[in-house]
Amino acid sequence: MAGSTHTVTNQPPPLVGHDVYGGDRALVEAVERHLDPALLDEARAELSALGRAAGSAQLHEWAEQADQNPPRLRTHDRYGHRVDEVDFHPAWHRLLGKGVGAGLTAAWGRPGGHVRRAAAFLVWTQVDAGTCCPLSMTHAAVPALRTDPALAAEWEPRLTSTLYERELRPARLKAGALFGMGMTEKQGGSDVRVNATVARPLAEDGTYELTGHKWFCSAPMSDGFLVLARAADAAGAAREDALTCFLVPRVLEDGTRNPFRIQRLKDKLGNRSNASAEVEFDGTWARRVGEEGRGVRTIIDMVAATRLDCALGSAGLMRQAVTQAVHHCVHREAFGGKLVDKPLMRNVLADLALESEAATTLALRLAAACDDGGEQERALLRIAVPAAKYWVTKRCAPVVVEAAECLGGNGYVEESGLPRLVRESPLNSVWEGAGNVQALDLLRALRREPQALNAFLEEVGRARGADHRLDAAIKDLLTDLADLSGVEARARRLAERFALVLQGSLLVRFAPPQVADAFCAARLGGDGGAAFGTLPATLDLAAVVQRARPLA
Repeated sequence: MAGSTHTVTNQPPPLVGHDVYGGDRALVEAVERHLDPALLDEARAELSALGRAAGSAQLHEWAEQADQNPPRLRTHDRYGHRVDEVDFHPAWHRLLGKGVGAGLTAAWGRPGGHVRRAAAFLVWTQVDAGTCCPLSMTHAAVPALRTDPALAAEWEPRLTSTLYERELRPARLKAGALFGMGMTEKQGGSDVRVNATVARPLAEDGTYELTGHKWFCSAPMSDGFLVLARAADAAGAAREDALTCFLVPRVLEDGTRNPFRIQRLKDKLGNRSNASAEVEFDGTWARRVGEEGRGVRTIIDMVAATRLDCALGSAGLMRQAVTQAVHHCVHREAFGGKLVDKPLMRNVLADLALESEAATTLALRLAAACDDGGEQERALLRIAVPAAKYWVTKRCAPVVVEAAECLGGNGYVEESGLPRLVRESPLNSVWEGAGNVQALDLLRALRREPQALNAFLEEVGRARGADHRLDAAIKDLLTDLADLSGVEARARRLAERFALVLQGSLLVRFAPPQVADAFCAARLGGDGGAAFGTLPATLDLAAVVQRARPLA
């Protein structure tokens, strides 16, 4: 029986059918700031097309389907043959194909490639963060493979292809391929120095047989993997000084499956559309990448690329959460007016918007440094990447949780999409080295690479004199660095200050005055509280919120 007890009113319209890229002013301005003007027309067309797709109802439906139907492990086929395959919902393959087709693995060697890809990655995270994992690792594998020109010539065209081929078959028969990685083991986690997987050399130069395990292997459905193992001595025992990087193909040249035993898939808090596995190697064929004993050095550029992607991914999650919160409050009325016009809610939204814009601006600046590739920019990245990875990913979870609260009880309901963002929000702070690892890496750069600090100071110095709170924060940071006794216990504080000073300097130079003023007041000047929504009421918060509002 049809009936009605009430009329549905005062509900915001669905946030679909909009351009996720074009409606993000901070992102658009960052792309236009860092790209060569000759590339802008093409980049705008590409990013707007992706932005419109990302804002469509169809892609968000696929994302929900992929999240609600997580991957399943199939160890054997119907006849009892060991296959170790991961089955995904069709929506996952549609999304991953869209991401590959959008060039999210194709930055290398392309003019402005890192900035263009970074913007696209930030947009794509707002659709489905799960597919970002294989896209990120495939992108990041390229610099590691380039340590071996022959390997790079063989694999790089496949990894940077815009064609997605899901079938497992020899890589030589595929136009496009994906990469995963396996670094950590049960006994060590982030301390890869205690890895125990052994690589015994075979007759063919540069080839080995692996025996061991990986506690976390990301994207186990990939065509190849970069792993760390210890090269063996003549007696077959792992050498302490021989931690080495290896390429493990999923399928061998003759079409047989390389021994790659998937023990189980991780049951994760979030990122549920993506598979993470525990795997074992038992007579697994591998090709050495780089020199024996130089495994960490070989993968260091890969690690830097994935850490930057962590910051980009968190920036994307923050942007999507803030977009949802502002959209809701623009349309929702309470206590006699629009929520967005209520002083306290406006304060909360503005505070969230500041965090989102600062993250976006910083991440795109670092992508531009990757495109530049000069000595000065590489030195800046050595400090700025761990600082950004530490701070931006740490801020993601509280931003997303606060944004969900802006929707009230509706934000706690799965239909809103916010719970999926909440579950996803802690991931990037854990993946590719948790907070302590990033802070200690920053200290390592300070101690060993003085040119990195010089590059950082030169970068933030470009904003000197523009805001007294920024000037004071730079001075305080230098004071902290003057005494490095007991510095390890202060490493997190230092990483936070490096990130905030860099964000503040970029916003002072490039953001509207209202945004820069509010950021410097709250994040550098001590005029904001621990919770969001504690900005000084004297600031132009309405302008900050209006800037964060998604455009149609």
